[in-house]
Amino acid sequence: MYFRRLRDMREDADLSQEQLAQMLGIRQTVYSRYERGYQTIPLPLLIQLADYYQVSLDYLTGRTDKQKSH
Repeated sequence: MYFRRLRDMREDADLSQEQLAQMLGIRQTVYSRYERGYQTIPLPLLIQLADYYQVSLDYLTGRTDKQKSH
């Protein structure tokens, strides 16, 4: 599954793929595959990303345009 918001949010935070991959404890090539939709993102990493960006999982995955689930 391709999550366009992953790249957009990373770029908005002025982070490189390498920086974000280091924060997640994975290789940059793996993160790149997640961002391009070539590899499924494990739920624990999705939760970590949602927590880091302070958004809901639904927003991160494009299921809603509301950043918070309140």
